[in-house]
Amino acid sequence: MITRADDEVVRSIAAHDPSVWSNDPRVQTQIGQSLGWLDAPLKARHELGDLEAFARAVRGEGYTDAVVLGMGGSSLAPDVMARILGPGEGGLNLHVLDSTHPAQVRSLRDGLDPRRTLFLVSSKSGTTSEPNAFFAYFWEVLAGVKDRPAHFVAITDPGTPLQSLAQSHGFRRVFPGTPDIGGRYSALSNFGLVPAALMGADLDALIASAESRRRACLVGAGDNPGYRLGTFMGENARAGRDKVTIVTDSTLAAFGDWAEQLLAESTGKEGRGLVPVAREPLADPGDYGPDRQFTVVTLKSGEAALEPRVARLEAAGFPVLRMRLHAPEELGGLFYEWEFATAVAGRVLGINPFDQPNVEESKERTRTILKSGAVDQASSTPLAGDALVRAVEDRLRDVHPPDYVAILAYLEPSPAVQRALALLRAAVFHRVKAATTLGFGPRFLHSTGQLHKGGPNEGVFLVFTDDARPDEAIPGQPYGFAGLIHAQAQGDVGALTDRGRRVATLELGSGAVAALEGLASALGR
Repeated sequence: MITRADDEVVRSIAAHDPSVWSNDPRVQTQIGQSLGWLDAPLKARHELGDLEAFARAVRGEGYTDAVVLGMGGSSLAPDVMARILGPGEGGLNLHVLDSTHPAQVRSLRDGLDPRRTLFLVSSKSGTTSEPNAFFAYFWEVLAGVKDRPAHFVAITDPGTPLQSLAQSHGFRRVFPGTPDIGGRYSALSNFGLVPAALMGADLDALIASAESRRRACLVGAGDNPGYRLGTFMGENARAGRDKVTIVTDSTLAAFGDWAEQLLAESTGKEGRGLVPVAREPLADPGDYGPDRQFTVVTLKSGEAALEPRVARLEAAGFPVLRMRLHAPEELGGLFYEWEFATAVAGRVLGINPFDQPNVEESKERTRTILKSGAVDQASSTPLAGDALVRAVEDRLRDVHPPDYVAILAYLEPSPAVQRALALLRAAVFHRVKAATTLGFGPRFLHSTGQLHKGGPNEGVFLVFTDDARPDEAIPGQPYGFAGLIHAQAQGDVGALTDRGRRVATLELGSGAVAALEGLASALGR
């Protein structure tokens, strides 16, 4: 039941009042500098003409592809839009590079004509190591191209080292970030909208849907979709149902990847948090524990196929909240609704949803490893066959709901590897009857990595690596991408171990797909 106090919370959020989340003046100052997302649709509306003109000019010069070189908040929204909306009429093919595995870097390079590709170096801080490495690599790839600087654009906050680099190298353009919008809340800022414009998305429809959702979220608690979702997630988590299981139809499947970062990095701290479970195949009610809640996000056209199974979950007593889109372009409104809901859920959980205090732990360890120079070898001795199965089974014996199993893959995110990991994930779920998550490293370090270290100690982590050969050099560095991804895996394992988390490090050598398929088969028996 909505009360006067609920309406007051919404009015305070609409007024950018940081006391909604904290009474500490220092925390309030930080929060007050993080609320620009509340008005992002209004700002975006004034910039659409410029973005569309820029995209038309690029397409008119014969460019066919655009690549976002980014991580976390600067890459997830573009990736989701590319997968759900696809290129519009005459739009560029949009790619997102957020893997440091040399095979993925090489695969992207080989699939492009660099002379017809625009590279978007995207980093809010302008110091993120992965986009810097990607830039150095593709700047070298275009070394023989006469108009090389025109192939590069930067998206970064004003005054960052990336802005200085872009200016010194003569980039085609620098699009400014908005300093009071955090990375994971930046989908409706230049970090999301510049790539969307280039791929030919209907920006007017995206922003119109966001404007509509903004109005619905800021006028009071009654009939407020964002407040309803936020309190649903937060109150269920407080009651022990902290696994936010995101169910989508096939068209919207990629939305879960973006929501995963938003929820995990915003709420996973101080031993509390929402554990987002995205892309886990929907099972029968009897396969789920009492730690589950379900959010169902569908297009109207895909609702009927899921509804009978969702109804069975509801009949079995699981909390279920449904959201329906009439068209893919309503994704803009969905972004806004979930941002608002996450802020509300943070308040319900009693945490600050606008910081990420544990994200740097893995990064610091990685930097130390890279400085040591010992980064050219695989992270451990390869495991195969029965030894691999025993290592995983030993770790899974620890799993009892509300525990969850996080599969952390420092592997090439190729279709074959993704299929093998999906088989493994299903086998693990049916073996332990606990929630499962799947993330590719280092991508997840910028999203669920915060939850892994700062959230509840419920995770059991299976960290997969391979030998990552042949390597690709990173210009200007004494190590290549293989060394970088090995150091990132080692740094992450070290940070998890320091936090007392339950971890198994599983080196697969040169045959990752076969090893994962064999492991899935053995666990499924």
